[in-house]
Amino acid sequence: MHAPPVSNDTLLQQLRWRCATKAFDPAKKISAADWSTLEQALILTPTSYGFQPYRFVVITDPATREKLGPLSWGQRQVVDASHFVVFAAMSSVSEADVDRYVARVAEVRGVPIAKVEQLKSMLIGDIVKGPRSQWQHEWATRQAYIALGNFMTSAAMLGIDVCPMEGIDAVKYDEFLGLPAKGYQTVVAAAAGFRSAGDKYASQAKVRYSADELFIRI
Repeated sequence: MHAPPVSNDTLLQQLRWRCATKAFDPAKKISAADWSTLEQALILTPTSYGFQPYRFVVITDPATREKLGPLSWGQRQVVDASHFVVFAAMSSVSEADVDRYVARVAEVRGVPIAKVEQLKSMLIGDIVKGPRSQWQHEWATRQAYIALGNFMTSAAMLGIDVCPMEGIDAVKYDEFLGLPAKGYQTVVAAAAGFRSAGDKYASQAKVRYSADELFIRI
């Protein structure tokens, strides 16, 4: 019988515990060890082809976050949370980007570049010149959301609160953070830290449809 490293009860308990935290306790900070683990969780996120077409902008400077507040509909999570992350997806994907990635694959796996030519051809034939070449940023955005989901679940397993935030002015974020010049665009953000005792949403029951309504079993 398979013995999972985390019990079924523990996993579900933490997923039931987590919520989109609206009020963070600014006095409580994520430890360096826990934050390092969350960064590794982001790095380990699965993506299409393993390409990782995104960057994570980690903002801890209080002055910078205060300036982001007005660009975030005035939501205090941006300022009060321990850490704040902007998920930015590639604006476009070029052959040079593919070359850089396959070189990394060859380096990590200790094989000649010639051994990853098939992967290079697949990427160019699909993302750069193929069916998805017309919506490269949309493809990259979907990968960024996979990372966001992985980040939230990983944080919950560590007992750390996260609030995913689409209520931001992405264009103004881009301008403020200088992302277009780097080839990226803001997709979504996430505040991470510890919920305030006064966060009324933390005690509310989760509203979810039943398994019978959500699953189509064939």
